[in-house]
Amino acid sequence: MRGARAVRASAAPFFAFALALSSVPRSAEARESAPRAPAQSPAQLPAQLPGTTTYVTRPGDSLYDIATRYLRNPADWKKLASLNHVSAPRRLQPGTTLRVPVALLREDGLSAKVIAANGPVQHAFRAGPLLPLAVGANLVEGDRVQTGHDGFATLELNDGSHIALPPDTSLDLATLRQTALTGATDRIVDLHRGEVSSEVTHATKKDDRFQIRSPSVVAGVRGTQFRVSYDGDKGATAVEVLDGAVGVDAGSPGHNGRGAGVRPPAPGTPLAASEQLVAAHYGSLTLAGQPAGAPVTLLDAPQLLHPSKVQDDDEVAFDIAPAAGASAYRVQIGRDAGLLDMIRDKRSADPHVSFTDLADGTYFVRISAVDARGLEGMPASYAFERRRVALGASAGPIEGSRDFAFRWFIDRNAQNTRFRFVLGTTSDLRVPLIDRTDITAGEAVVRDLPKGVYYWTVIAEQFDNGHYYQKASPVQSFRLDW
Repeated sequence: MRGARAVRASAAPFFAFALALSSVPRSAEARESAPRAPAQSPAQLPAQLPGTTTYVTRPGDSLYDIATRYLRNPADWKKLASLNHVSAPRRLQPGTTLRVPVALLREDGLSAKVIAANGPVQHAFRAGPLLPLAVGANLVEGDRVQTGHDGFATLELNDGSHIALPPDTSLDLATLRQTALTGATDRIVDLHRGEVSSEVTHATKKDDRFQIRSPSVVAGVRGTQFRVSYDGDKGATAVEVLDGAVGVDAGSPGHNGRGAGVRPPAPGTPLAASEQLVAAHYGSLTLAGQPAGAPVTLLDAPQLLHPSKVQDDDEVAFDIAPAAGASAYRVQIGRDAGLLDMIRDKRSADPHVSFTDLADGTYFVRISAVDARGLEGMPASYAFERRRVALGASAGPIEGSRDFAFRWFIDRNAQNTRFRFVLGTTSDLRVPLIDRTDITAGEAVVRDLPKGVYYWTVIAEQFDNGHYYQKASPVQSFRLDW
């Protein structure tokens, strides 16, 4: 769509450009008599004017070619000729340095590729209908993306930057453009609801721009990792910087809810005096209509207890060491170390957080603490293995004898499974009466047990793909009165 509009818009200027070409002398004599543009090196020119860039001509270049190649309107070759005092636009000496106003340069559309999508995720172009979003799709300027209650999506930009959307998020890709000749990129995301987690590749051009805009702030960066979340009910925007630095400018009051409350400055414009510069390990909370919130220190990453535990129970559960200043904890699960392919996200006031319905496999968990303001602190990530193993066990006397039978079963088949049976008279089983490690069947029989209270457990031990796993049944007890 954007390309078609560009063709129609340039038709009339191109006609003027063709007329200009036809008026240029074409005879050999006329060509020889035409004045030549003086050859200049960049060192011979005054300092570059504000709002301009430079182009050094190559063999065969003409002003018409340069205008067609780089400008929005090819007819603007006349402006280049006037600015650079070029009297012979068809005859440019190689090595000539030309000044080119940035405002005249063509802007080409960029795209964002969907590299992960889980759960309910939809997209639409501008006011079009919402459609399911699939991995591999390419989004363009004007696309809307929204995630449902259990939906996740991650977009990858052309320079390798990533934009991750957790559940209940809605945003617009307001600007995705690259300027011809300079190569500067302009990426603006309008956040209407929820959160955006961004990992932005360091800018290579001075005019590169990346902004996340909410109705109350504009957050601009040049290479960093940060989160922006917007709570529409409170009119509050939180910015949390994990790496690098983010300039935060408060939005204007009376915003209508679509787009940002502040018109962004032109690419390359320095931070305004009203902006807050939020550095790594700091966050900012801004209320609608108020100045940008002052930076505050984020909570340190909490510690995960028992990080090497194999998650083999019905629920996947994590225990976090309570952190000073934390009012809640956030736990996220993904399929990759960077959690670009995220599948679970939960906040809890309790440092014990559990999830259900997670298939077997290797995953990564990211945990963080949330302070009383609602600012999320620094994260810590761990790898873990999900390997659900159900081990059932029962015990009872064998009728007509003084024998006692212990039976168990396991719902997961694996080669080289062995069972360890432990029986004792104390619940900690530290001094067992029986500790057998050579059992391959699902039963053990103990004879002639005297009266008393007994405790027991069975442990399944498996070797699978070079890894050792074990699963213990709960310690059970029984009393013998014979």
